[in-house]
Amino acid sequence: MTSKQHAPATARNREPILAVLRRFLPSSGKVLEIASGTGEHAIYFSSHLSELQWQPTDRSPDARESIAAWIQSEGCSNVLEPIALDVTEQDWGVEKADAIVCINMIHISPWAATIGLFRGASKVLPCQAPLYLYGPYKIEGKHTSESNARFEEWLHSCDPAFGVRDLGDVKKLAKQHGFQFVELVEMPANNFSVLFVRE
Repeated sequence: MTSKQHAPATARNREPILAVLRRFLPSSGKVLEIASGTGEHAIYFSSHLSELQWQPTDRSPDARESIAAWIQSEGCSNVLEPIALDVTEQDWGVEKADAIVCINMIHISPWAATIGLFRGASKVLPCQAPLYLYGPYKIEGKHTSESNARFEEWLHSCDPAFGVRDLGDVKKLAKQHGFQFVELVEMPANNFSVLFVRE
């Protein structure tokens, strides 16, 4: 039995994220979403960016089931069936994408996942293709709010390998894999949109 899952944060952040995606994503092509979670973002963004084909992915079978259920219930013609994708694997099973979107993954996964994200993205994105990240970040080693500091303590209690990453570390890693930092956009609830392009 398929079941649609709900992430309360999605309803709060989807409109601000969409505003950034509208000016950053290409006008047409295939968007590869990494760690799509419930699938609610994929459904919302694809309905507002109808010229783009959306490819949701997640390593979790439960998440993929939820994504499929959302697609079925909403009848989204430009959203492909979700595929299993683990960013730490050398072969993603994806030949090419015109953009990558990754929301709220980096802080709730080991650093190896961030390494895998940029390594894999460098293989599937052509030159000048965008890579979009969203989530909380430290700036120059410091949290941007007390709530983010408390959030990181909670993350560490879940898994010591999780944590709010420093933006400088992410930008350095991105450069090592051929990505140029483009822009940092402040978002609601002490989050950021971080924009890169493939060099």
